[in-house]
Formats: sequence, structure tokens, C-alpha cells
Amino acid sequence: MAYTQVSSLNVVQAAYEQLAYFALRSQLLFDQAADVMPTNQSMPGSSVVFTKFADLSAATTPLNEILDVDPVAMSDATVTVTLAEYGNAVNTTAKLRGTSFLDVDAAAANIIGYNAGDSIDQVVRDVLAAGTQNIFYGSGGASLPTGRAFVGADDIVTANDIRKMTASLRKKNVAPRDGGFYVGYIHPDVSYDMRRETGNASWNAPHVQVDTANIYTGEIGTFESVRFIETPRAKVFTDASDGSGSSTGAGAKVDVYCTHILGAQALAKAYSTTDGNGPFPRIIEGPVVDALRRFNPTGWYWMGGYGRFREEALGRIESSSSIGTNV
Repeated sequence: MAYTQVSSLNVVQAAYEQLAYFALRSQLLFDQAADVMPTNQSMPGSSVVFTKFADLSAATTPLNEILDVDPVAMSDATVTVTLAEYGNAVNTTAKLRGTSFLDVDAAAANIIGYNAGDSIDQVVRDVLAAGTQNIFYGSGGASLPTGRAFVGADDIVTANDIRKMTASLRKKNVAPRDGGFYVGYIHPDVSYDMRRETGNASWNAPHVQVDTANIYTGEIGTFESVRFIETPRAKVFTDASDGSGSSTGAGAKVDVYCTHILGAQALAKAYSTTDGNGPFPRIIEGPVVDALRRFNPTGWYWMGGYGRFREEALGRIESSSSIGTNV
């Protein structure tokens, strides 16, 4: 008896899911750190200049009844945020669109949209990571590092490092942000070390928000007046230390992690408002200009920039991690 089976006919083939999946993506978090933006800009320009007035020195000497006061001079300072162009694009072909079982243009729009946020978020993060004040180093090792190149594999963040940072910010009159807390961006590897620390004064049981109003995206709780946002996007300086500050000695390459802690008005953001521009990147369907109209460009564009508005309101703890790459 003859059987018509799979091998008899050429009608059996693999089926394909027509829903597209994309790479694992971390949340975009750093743009929310910018709480200073122009509200009364004089005109479009290549940069935006913010003015900050200094307070007068306290007048604590009693006045003389018959003498006038001697006026003192006011002073100010400026912060300049320079606008730059950012963007990226893909260009699909007619043959790809005509032969694909998926909607490649929809996939391209999704990828372009995420690339816009991912790119700008890294721009913001690098501005934060270049702060020049309130720089501390993880104190988990036997000796305190004196710089990034001397962070050892055992120089992890401790609860006391957070206290030291908040004390530094308060000494400089740095105001907290929403809810009366400073905001901290912490890498999961660093968060692991801090949360496993034991003792009554350790992370142990941080306050978890009960009132969910004004909760930052990615927030994991509060500790020592800091609302912590856990993100793998926190700056990591790969192999930035030779391990000379650790108990294991020099020669071991150590990744140095940044824990960013900031108060109000730490970061400023400026952007163009002409030609459809605004505070966030925009998706652009490019013109089809080839002779046979086969190429379909899709991209994103943004003209803007970020700057540290108050250096004293921005802090950074540089440390290693016990589960980081230390070789």
C-alpha cells in the first residue's frame, strides 16, 4: 500500500511567528534628572546661558544710628548649555519589504525609537559622570582609595558612604528633590553589595514608598534620605583601575562603578524649538528620493544638550563590586 507522507510532497514547511521581538532593553532613566530648563528664552541660539545670582554675605554687625550703610556689590555666575545635533537612521529596500514575512518598516520604527532614547540617555549619564565635586570612593576595602585608578576589588560601596555623601550635600545647602529626598542612580552590581551589608545601620530594610505619588521610574526604595533608582545604565568605567589599592595588589583590572546622587537643580537641559524640535527626539520619515522609489529611510533627530547646573548639587561614589568584573 502506498502512503502519501511528508517526504512525498513538497508542501510541508516551517511556520513563522509574525510578531517581532526585540533585544532586552533597560529603562531610559537619566533624562528625568534634568529639572532645570529654559522657560523664558530670549531667542533661538547655538547655546543657552543660565544666570545664577549669589547671595550676599550675612550682615551681623549692628548698624550705627547716625551712619548710612556701605552698599555691597552683587555677583552672579553663568552656566552655558551648548546645543548639538544627534540622530540616526535606517534605510529599508523595496526588495526586503516585498519579500519579508514581517512588517520591517514597523520593526525599523520600533528600533529607531528605542535608539533615540538610548542614545540621549547615555549623553545625560556621561554629563553626570563628569561632575567635579562631591566625589567619594567605596570604603569597603582595607584602605580608602585616593582616586579611580586605585579602586580595589574590595572597595565596594557601604552604607556609610551614602551617609558621607548626603552630609556633603547638606553642608553645601543642596536642596533635596521631590518628596524631600535626594535621588540616587545605582548599578545592580553595586546595589547587591550595599543591600547585603548587615547590621542595624545598614541597608537591611530601607523604607519602601507607601504613597506612590511622584515615584521615579526604576525606584527601589529610600535609604539615608536618598531615593534609589536601580539601573544597569549607571556609568561603569571598564578596567579603570589596576587594583593597586586592593588587598590583592596591583595587576588586577577592576571595573569602577559610579553611584550618582543628586539634589535639586543639579542638571540643566536646553533644546531647539524651531522646525518641529522640542524637549525629546522626534521620529522622521525621510524623503524617498531614488529614481525608482525603492529606499525608505526612517530616523530620529534631536537638537539639544545637557549641562551640570550646580556642581555642588551632584555627587558620585566610585567603587568596585564583589560581583563585577575584577580580573
